[in-house]
Amino acid sequence: MYHIRTEAAFDSAHFLKGYKGKCSNLHGHRWRVTAEIKSDVLKTDTQTGGMVEDFGDIKHALREICDGMDHTFIYEKGSLKPETLEALKNEEFHLTEVPYRPTAENLAKDIFDRLKDKGFNMARVEVYETPDNRATYGE
Repeated sequence: MYHIRTEAAFDSAHFLKGYKGKCSNLHGHRWRVTAEIKSDVLKTDTQTGGMVEDFGDIKHALREICDGMDHTFIYEKGSLKPETLEALKNEEFHLTEVPYRPTAENLAKDIFDRLKDKGFNMARVEVYETPDNRATYGE
């Protein structure tokens, strides 16, 4: 089995509603994301012969996802009071609503699924919320 991996990063804020500890407060991270593609055969066409996938294609797809979350406040749908959400929107803050608790684990699965939906044969996605702490989602 062949594997290739690329990475990207983004900065964003989040909080964990209902969590008992520091992460219940609004805070930010420099999220580092690695995406790994797998294949048991290499491509044979003229452009990508001898490759699992063109690195440029997977780098572009991963960066597009990460750029969409860069310098945003990622929050779980229903976790903010309507008036808080309205005030943030009135201040023109960049907000990213997600249907899950914005943990490293859930971000890893979300990014994995989005890359898979783009046609990549995913092995795993790792999301580092600090240099020493990461979550992995894969098949």
